[in-house]
Amino acid sequence: MKKQNVGGQAVIEGVMMQSKNYRAVAVRKSNGEIEVKKERIKSWINDKKIDKIPFLRGSFILIETMIQGMKSLNYSSEFFLEDDDEEDFIDKLMKRIFKDKANEAIMAISLVLAMLLSIGLFVLIPTTISGSFGFFIKNNIVLNLIEGVIRIGILILYMLGISKNKDIKRLFMYHGAEHKTIYCYENNLELTVENAKKFTTLHPRCGTNFLFIVMFTSIILFSFFGWPNILTRVVMRIICIPIVAGISYEIIKFLGKYNNMLSKIVAYPGMMLQNITTKEPEDEQLEVAIKALKAVI
Repeated sequence: MKKQNVGGQAVIEGVMMQSKNYRAVAVRKSNGEIEVKKERIKSWINDKKIDKIPFLRGSFILIETMIQGMKSLNYSSEFFLEDDDEEDFIDKLMKRIFKDKANEAIMAISLVLAMLLSIGLFVLIPTTISGSFGFFIKNNIVLNLIEGVIRIGILILYMLGISKNKDIKRLFMYHGAEHKTIYCYENNLELTVENAKKFTTLHPRCGTNFLFIVMFTSIILFSFFGWPNILTRVVMRIICIPIVAGISYEIIKFLGKYNNMLSKIVAYPGMMLQNITTKEPEDEQLEVAIKALKAVI
């Protein structure tokens, strides 16, 4: 069979895998059984041929990926909430307002809150702190560089902070299982736990790499806009998010397509960050990842 491009993400006690035509979520339930949900991908981006337009496609694919990722997380969480008969105040309020659309509403609100948190952490705080250097540094490129370094520093500290949480650590182990399983497939080996265990948890086509490339791309792009007042800087950086995402997506595609010295140099910082966001998985976690991957190929 012809090799397919596959990717995925970790979910709660499971893994989501995706190929060109299918998406599957495999979850290890409390009783030890693995539940697999498979669906054919219906993407308006593909239908409108937006995925064929370089640089423009990146921002649209990012939004769709975030939405589908939230849906996969929501699906996996349902297995561990179904035994809980008590609903908190927020759940009751959402069901009263949105009725049978409560889950979709919660997902949309979570997505908006995540975006606002990201803007606060990675736009507002870095540009505010770096602005204080403007009193004795007059070089716009240097100020943008300082802002970028602060942004990357916040990202690393954030990742280190959440990695200490027990549940997040298990999520990162499933992230490692996802990468090992994809490596096994890409190297034409039979999809077994023993074969997958041989590979590293670090993969060049990972979302962690994408995050770092976004940070680095933003440093270069924002340098062309000088150093206006803080309000203008924040607005400009928010407006430029689709442009940064579009450029970063093309770089990630390049890293996935080529395996030369240049691609290795570009991928190296993001690969090192994966030492935080991926952990060595258990055999049972590799089994889940393999189930998800088999479902989509």
